Amino acid sequence: MVLGSKAENAEEFERLIVEAIRDQAFWRRNFHPGDPTLVTEAVKRQPEYVQAMGTLTDSYRSLLGFLKKSMPFFSTRYQGHMNWDTAMPAVLGYFAAMLYNPNNVAFEGSTATTILELLVGDDLCRMIGFPLPDKAACQAGAVRPWGHITSGGTVANIEALWSARNLKLYPVAMQAALKEDPTLAAASDLRVRTRGGDMVLLRELDAWSLCNLQGDDILALPARLTAEYGISAAVIDAALAKVAPQSLGMHTFFSRYLGELRSPPVVLVPATKHYSFPKAAAILGLGAANVLDVPLDENARMSIPDLERILRSCLAERRPVYTVVGVIGSTEESAVDPLRDILELRDRLRDEGLEFTVHADAAWGGYHVSILREDDESFPGKRPEPSSPRAEVDFSRYTAAQYAVLHLADSVTVDPHKSGYIPYPAGALCYRNAAMRDLLTFKAPYILHAQDEPSVGIYGVEGSKPGAAVAAVFLAHKVIRPSRSGYGSIHRKALFNCRRVYARLLCMARPEDNFVVVPVPRLPAEIDGGDVASQLEFIRHRIDGRDPDALLADEEAMALFAELGPDLNILTYAFNFKRPDGRMNTSLAQANRLNKAVYEVLSLRPGEDPSGHPLLVTTTDFEDAHYGAQFMDSYKRRLGVEGPGHAITVLRSTVMNPWLTDFGDDTFLDMLEREFRRAISRAMFRDSMAQVFEEIDANNDGQLDRAEVEAKFRAMGYADAEIHEFLRSSDTSRDNNISKQEFLESFSQMLVRTSLGPRR
Repeated sequence: MVLGSKAENAEEFERLIVEAIRDQAFWRRNFHPGDPTLVTEAVKRQPEYVQAMGTLTDSYRSLLGFLKKSMPFFSTRYQGHMNWDTAMPAVLGYFAAMLYNPNNVAFEGSTATTILELLVGDDLCRMIGFPLPDKAACQAGAVRPWGHITSGGTVANIEALWSARNLKLYPVAMQAALKEDPTLAAASDLRVRTRGGDMVLLRELDAWSLCNLQGDDILALPARLTAEYGISAAVIDAALAKVAPQSLGMHTFFSRYLGELRSPPVVLVPATKHYSFPKAAAILGLGAANVLDVPLDENARMSIPDLERILRSCLAERRPVYTVVGVIGSTEESAVDPLRDILELRDRLRDEGLEFTVHADAAWGGYHVSILREDDESFPGKRPEPSSPRAEVDFSRYTAAQYAVLHLADSVTVDPHKSGYIPYPAGALCYRNAAMRDLLTFKAPYILHAQDEPSVGIYGVEGSKPGAAVAAVFLAHKVIRPSRSGYGSIHRKALFNCRRVYARLLCMARPEDNFVVVPVPRLPAEIDGGDVASQLEFIRHRIDGRDPDALLADEEAMALFAELGPDLNILTYAFNFKRPDGRMNTSLAQANRLNKAVYEVLSLRPGEDPSGHPLLVTTTDFEDAHYGAQFMDSYKRRLGVEGPGHAITVLRSTVMNPWLTDFGDDTFLDMLEREFRRAISRAMFRDSMAQVFEEIDANNDGQLDRAEVEAKFRAMGYADAEIHEFLRSSDTSRDNNISKQEFLESFSQMLVRTSLGPRR
């Protein structure tokens, strides 16, 4: 369902793209065919037209050439960010809808794709596990979910925090409106349910109690005012608009109605949080300082003991909590936070008077839940049960347990343009209770004309957004389906491949090698306190290097295989090196330096041709301030380093290709190991040259002048002629200074030419 690394599906893809263009042309020609033709044959013969078409052709071909400098996401040799080939149905859906240029801000600008977005939203909710009651059940009071497409996970997370903030403060605004606005006088005896089940007057609650009502009860308040007191929705909206934080602003709202709170409410996130959360807090007026990091455990997941400690501190201080965020597949460690424990902790603290929503940031991991979803009987791609095992593997027991409760979160961010294999931009946000969306509504008269017009554009942050993205998700879901035989099969294959890469990394370094590689995910034996050395030997002989069919037939090996590696399919790892005497390097700074050097070898510089790189990965840093001592100390110990330094530099590979190791042998894994070995060798060589540069650069300005080079090279034993030639060839910028990059390139060539190295 992809174009293919060698464009194997080019013929079918081209046929379907041409069909979309021809269908668009047919539609235009037959839409009021009597209307005048603008671009006539006479116009096409005019010199200006001919020149414009020539310029277009030349510029277009130039652009096509330049675009070949893009990252080759389709290739098995690209193992970096969360990108792989995009699904053909998604690209075709995007292309076809793009020709109509729909804008899903309003129904009249997207009369087809708005309908598709409503269908896609339901499909995503169904995938997450939110039940979709029928119309009769909704009329009887059943909670209905709702989802919509955004430009990405950042916008979805901002909306999730926005809705959590407005939900938390809604009872405060409602109390103010009941007290201050005579149009709501009939509802002055409105009662709400406390945690003990008692019904108490909303008007009499204090600020702390107002900030700890249950979400579904809050969302039911407007409908109750209409049903029980006959107050219309328009009157309720008008009264609340006078006192809501949306209108007054956070400063005025808090000073007027929540002055008794000693501390501002907070958002709790794991240290693996996406940058969108502090950004959202800044935008929403919550303050990034009120986004509190929860430290990680040794598996790079949110620490539940630390979460409980922080929440109990909030309870003791009577500090409201807007929401707790669990990351379902962090984008660096691929860790799935313990969502089941987060929800159970909320249930316990709810009984003690602390209420908050739970948001699941499943931007990366959302589509993986399709592994658990049974196929619809109508699914055209549903496959019979295989007669022999496929190269697929399910979630680990831990990960499956977290995904099993995903439907209990209040809101879920999902990015189709990540693990949905759909072109950018296509993020999504789904609410367990559709009424959450109404907390974000700003209805513009020119956008919404009639109550019977369906609309999604009035909910959320964005205005204009491409309906083409919606069509991409819609067609991908129609063909692949977000269930076990569709996306579920793709992700089980990707998990199988990721575990094989993990096993190879574990087994790659041999005793005679001058390096080690340490993946971030710990072995099951490390987690359970078992025999690590014995388990590593088992992996070496029974998992790594085995033919997939032989591995699949080995029940004992597969039982361990299913529990190996990261929770999902992003691998993070770091190298360390041995000193000449065989002892492991213990300097964190030196290990970081090596990993940065490896990354430089396995990454693209601006303007470079990607075809010159046999392998591409990416990098990141783990920082003490965010990750916490438990995780950082554990990983430093495993890497064998210590000493000063507040960050660990690691490499990262995303394994999205479901056919990565489907060659009947270890072609890919052998290539991966070979290129890592070459990169380590080159990195250590480059690092030794970099140390020479730093020794010469006495004033640490990042530049070498001629006098510095001459003095150092003479001391190293080079002749004046060699020094002169080096200065001439290395100063490519002709500014009489030599940058670090110029030095590294010229010095390495000098060493190769002389085959002598420094002479002392």
